[in-house]
Amino acid sequence: MGSKADFLASLPEQIRSPNNCWAEKLPGVPYNYGYRPSLAAGASFIVLFAFALIYHLTLSMRKKRWVSVALSYGAFVELIGWVGRTWGSQCPYNQHAYLMQIVTLIIGPVFVTAALYILLGQLIQIFGPESSMLSSRMYTIIFLTCDWVTLIIQAIGAAMAASAQRTRKNPTPGTNTMIAGIVFQLATMAVFAGLAVDFLRRISKSASSARSIGDVDGGSVPKQYYSVLTALFISLVCIVARNLFRVVELAEGWTGHLMLHERYFVALDGLLMVLAVWIFIVLDPARLVDENRDLFTRPADVERVIHKGSLEVEEAEHGGRGSYGAKEYSASQQAY
Repeated sequence: MGSKADFLASLPEQIRSPNNCWAEKLPGVPYNYGYRPSLAAGASFIVLFAFALIYHLTLSMRKKRWVSVALSYGAFVELIGWVGRTWGSQCPYNQHAYLMQIVTLIIGPVFVTAALYILLGQLIQIFGPESSMLSSRMYTIIFLTCDWVTLIIQAIGAAMAASAQRTRKNPTPGTNTMIAGIVFQLATMAVFAGLAVDFLRRISKSASSARSIGDVDGGSVPKQYYSVLTALFISLVCIVARNLFRVVELAEGWTGHLMLHERYFVALDGLLMVLAVWIFIVLDPARLVDENRDLFTRPADVERVIHKGSLEVEEAEHGGRGSYGAKEYSASQQAY
């Protein structure tokens, strides 16, 4: 208690209260951020994430889609973070605003990646277990568990670092914890990306095989699925790029070049996260599902693509003797 009291006593009177709103630069006392955050940037991101929140929240309530629920959480957490930074633009020495933005903006992408994991699991349910190395259930268990681990690690690290910054102590332990959480998330996303590419390869191969045996109607994957996959990969790339930036930024330290220049944060965190969330407004799975009515059922043309494509591939691999017979196929469809 004494050390904290001594620290507060050493501060200029204007900023001794953690909830102060002193805006002018004090000699010898840097702003919490190393600069005064931009009001224009903060207000712009508030509008963008608020719109995304309203959009996805409305869909999550109307259509009961878990992807929309996860995207709503992601947009909400990002919105809170940019509210904190906007508050900080007016009160750059305010500790509450600083803590608010640092914790939320480090964990925001976790909820968006959860939406990606859920989405691919749903696509696997549609195309069947032969379209993936893992079942949709295993996707849920493995990747959402990793997401929770990432969330906990990053939240703890952010709180530690912000607390250290607030009392002018060494923030390195908290910073390293944050980096560890982001690196763990990147590793998880790398595995996920590989499995997503494998899924795309499998459904494309099955469609190609169906066409090769003369099934014109069943030899193509409906374009809605490719639209959804396009959105998934764009969002994934944005989050990976954002995470790489945050790793480099944090590794440089709290007085590094990237940390002390807001334009990098705006471009490589804020804008990338807007794109990661907004791509699902332009190519929204919930809307495409509702309009086409076949994304959460297993449509007949997809059945033909998967079934005939799988038989063709297996016959080629077993010298003309398909190991997946009609009886086994018929039995497997009873689950749908």
